[in-house]
Amino acid sequence: MPYSAIVVGAGSSIAQALIEQLIAAEDCHQILAISRQQTFQHSKISTINCTYDEASIEQTCAQLSVDYPVTKVFICQGILHQDELQPERKIESINAHNMLKVFTANTVTPSLWLKNLTPLLKSDQPCKVALFSARIGSISDNQIGGWYSYRASKAALNMMVQTFSVELARRAKNVKLLAFHPGTTDTPLSEPFQRSVPEGKLFSPEFVASQLLSLLEKLEVDGKASYMDWNHQPITW
Repeated sequence: MPYSAIVVGAGSSIAQALIEQLIAAEDCHQILAISRQQTFQHSKISTINCTYDEASIEQTCAQLSVDYPVTKVFICQGILHQDELQPERKIESINAHNMLKVFTANTVTPSLWLKNLTPLLKSDQPCKVALFSARIGSISDNQIGGWYSYRASKAALNMMVQTFSVELARRAKNVKLLAFHPGTTDTPLSEPFQRSVPEGKLFSPEFVASQLLSLLEKLEVDGKASYMDWNHQPITW
């Protein structure tokens, strides 16, 4: 059955790999690619640019034109480092301005996208929504500390995903939410930290995109949120 897919944060490396694989999928007839400034040239793709503030997100979602049931959504954007902003390795490095910037990108903005996209997702067709989280957001798995803002923002995102799923189980029973850990991927986000990655554990965006798409195919719409990694393994919240 023909379907539409929505990709938020379409300028990222993994998002672009997802888009390429969605183009190749015969059943995917429409891709809504949302980013700040990226443009795409393909008959399946509708390029949508947005500044990502709350008013713009609301306006963008209200104006989306969907030709087929939306069965896949990817909310890919986030931040780990930027200019002076770096993951904190000790308590003394915590900075209110940087912390708020990380929480805005990693927790607030994805939540606003999900809030405003939800009306488009309700149908009689299963719709699976992947939000890019990280294993570092697992509270029970935190054994080494550090990376305060990033770690806490992903834990907060996980809580938002869990809480959204409780409500959507009542209001949009066809929607399944996934907090997805892509692993360490060869992108600008991970580049400064790749030297410490074990051999064989630095993944290409194309590999991660393929793993995510195959994971979505396996997930059941069960009214519960899932927290899983690139290898299709569950992560403890």
